[in-house]
Amino acid sequence: MLISQNWITDLLRNAGNDNWSVSPEELDAGFVRVGFETEGYGRIEETTGPLVIGRVLEIEELEGFKKPIRYCHVDVADANGTGEPQGIVCGARNFSQGDLVVVSLPGAVLPGGFAIAARETYGKISNGMMASAAELGLTQKSDGIITLPEGTAQPGEDAREVLQLDDTVFEVNITPDRGYALSARGLSREVASAFDLSYRDVAQEPSIAGIDVASVPAPTGDLIQIALEESTKAQRFGLRKVEGIDPAAQAPFWMQRELMLSGIRSVNAPTDVTNYVMILLGQPMHAFDADKVAGNLRVHNAAGGETFETLDHSTRTLTPNDVVISDDNGIQSLAGIMGGTTSEISEETVNVYFEAATWDALTVARSARHHKLSSEASRRFERGVDPALVEVALDVACALLADVAGGAIVDKRTLIGEVAARPAIEMAVSRPGELIGVEYSRETVVRRLEEIGCRVDGGGETVTVLPPTWRTDLNVPVELVEEIVRLEGLDDIPLVLPAPRGGRGLSPVQRRRRAATHALAYSGYVEVIPTPFIANDTFDVWGLDADDARRRTVKVQNPLDKDYGILGTTVLPSMLEAVGRNVARGRNDLALYSVAQVSFARADVSPMPSVETRPDESAVRELVDSLPQQHLHAATVASGNWELEGPWGKGRAYSWADAIESARVVAQAAGVKLVVEAASERPWHPGRCAALRVGGETVGYAGELHPEVLDTLELPPRTCAMEIDLTALQFDEKIPAPVLSSFPALNQDIALVVDEGVAAESVRLAVEEGAGGLVESVKLFDVYRSAQLGEGKKSLAFGLVFRAGDRTLTEDEASAARLNAAKVAEQKFGASMRA
Repeated sequence: MLISQNWITDLLRNAGNDNWSVSPEELDAGFVRVGFETEGYGRIEETTGPLVIGRVLEIEELEGFKKPIRYCHVDVADANGTGEPQGIVCGARNFSQGDLVVVSLPGAVLPGGFAIAARETYGKISNGMMASAAELGLTQKSDGIITLPEGTAQPGEDAREVLQLDDTVFEVNITPDRGYALSARGLSREVASAFDLSYRDVAQEPSIAGIDVASVPAPTGDLIQIALEESTKAQRFGLRKVEGIDPAAQAPFWMQRELMLSGIRSVNAPTDVTNYVMILLGQPMHAFDADKVAGNLRVHNAAGGETFETLDHSTRTLTPNDVVISDDNGIQSLAGIMGGTTSEISEETVNVYFEAATWDALTVARSARHHKLSSEASRRFERGVDPALVEVALDVACALLADVAGGAIVDKRTLIGEVAARPAIEMAVSRPGELIGVEYSRETVVRRLEEIGCRVDGGGETVTVLPPTWRTDLNVPVELVEEIVRLEGLDDIPLVLPAPRGGRGLSPVQRRRRAATHALAYSGYVEVIPTPFIANDTFDVWGLDADDARRRTVKVQNPLDKDYGILGTTVLPSMLEAVGRNVARGRNDLALYSVAQVSFARADVSPMPSVETRPDESAVRELVDSLPQQHLHAATVASGNWELEGPWGKGRAYSWADAIESARVVAQAAGVKLVVEAASERPWHPGRCAALRVGGETVGYAGELHPEVLDTLELPPRTCAMEIDLTALQFDEKIPAPVLSSFPALNQDIALVVDEGVAAESVRLAVEEGAGGLVESVKLFDVYRSAQLGEGKKSLAFGLVFRAGDRTLTEDEASAARLNAAKVAEQKFGASMRA
């Protein structure tokens, strides 16, 4: 919100803080001290040289030019050194003979470096210029020169003091929960707290800007009938009328000044009054031409499909979610957002209806966003407006308009709805200290709560707090604590780090995730962060069966991209897209990994219990059971060369065996034993796919991807991938530390001839089983085929490492274990030892 420093200063001085003043820097710090950031502040650009008040004595209309031009004689008293009237040429039409104006005499320099000098123009010598608000830096654009009400000043006086040009405009960032601060009333209250000043609520003052609000006649009955339908969720609606105003009257400059500095242009007297009341009190209002309103008013939801022209002259199609105000002729206003052109204030308006209401915040927000129409009124209603302001705002607006434009205030008022009682909040006076760690005395707690407008009752350890009507954000004790701490000063909270509790550091799950991530990174893979959303047709491209578990996806109701509207049950789709982007940019040798969460749907829909009361245990269980099953997966995808080409050789392409090895890396980091078996699973190649098993359960797959999938996705041939479910891996928090033996190892080899169809890993496991507890490792180091072995046969050579923890092994012990390993392989696979 934009607000001038002088306005805040005047409001606080009128509240009993005589002669209080601070610099802009100090005021900016004060805003921050009570929790309001500012987007910046700037002084009104300085005007140097003679800038004075003048009175227009004579106006001569110059003819023969393309636009209307006037030659004026202006009384500036002795400010010009002669006392003679000053001759000034001016093109503005918004002033008359006898008006008080602002004159920049020769020698003045206006904002932007615009120097004023006597010069000949339109056949006359113009000794100065009558200035507009834009030329003096008060606003960006103005329709005419500044005219001042009679009695404001005398000719020859310094205009800077009269116009309060020595001022600073602040742009205060108002958070969504503090709508009350979108007003001079709210911000001056906050500044009073920041500087420990006394404060009087301007909404309760008998006069505003020198105008007697208390003189407004008390209502003696209803003005007109108003039907307020319950479906609108509007809390209050009020209407008052001023009759017989001067349609040519303009708002006084002091009012226009505050509007301009708040970023609002002056329109006409009734509209300016409603805008001034809005930025003063925070209550948006609307002014209707009463003669254009037919019959009574009805506040209701639009039927939907109607068209309505708002004051910005845009035609809008309404929906049933929009709340409107209608008379016998049709819709007159889009409630809480903007009025319509059918009852707009015009140059002929003499009778005015003032409307003030308390609209539902969510309804206004929804309509404003639907119509892409954010107004000053909607910004306030979205954040919550004080419902107690309706009748106050009506009286203030009537008093201001009657003073500005004459007319009589009708002694009738229509007011519907009551100010809802705020629920009281019970809070222990020790609660702020318990939460913040700083001791706050009872006196401090009570004083700060009363400072923000709360009523505090109770003399024991617990107090009953009744929040004010304008603080709709105060509903629970912790929000009261926040207010106390905010006003006492966040800077006063000591920077003391709490002593950490004894513990074991990372949880087992965290350790496993970190171990897997580090192991893959150390193995040469580069991490990518996949998006949780995958393309809707992913599994159709992969060719998955209709009953495949990976099709149990969670659909997103409001996806960022309609083509990516489901949560992934696998990490691979996003990683394959990353491969495609890299290859498209010339990066062909890739080895990527990711550790991320996937989501499997457990229910088609989630129950929606009532939010009015806490759901019972069965409803809570139903909600929990409907949540997606979310497991942590680790995956690798690679293409191109694993060992790069160079002076050392041609390099080596990444193969399905490397993908399987990446699974072993993850398993080793997780502390589990991985068993690899041949498998056939989309999207992998059926002949180059391995199932990854731990404890008899399949936890993932690895190998080369199917050529059809790679061709559809336009990925390099022989791209390989691995994906393993980390959550499904068995856990043992008490994994024993490895026992290192100081005795030497014995190495022996064994070559076994088996059928071509027997998997090498199966034979290796049999050898490991048969070798017994003395074997430390069994590794395949050669596969041999020849005519001597026979057709359909292969020789598998394994290296065995034997070691005992308590002694030095003999060759006989190792040989016996080796022979037993061959015997077990023979029993399981018909293997024979090769000489």
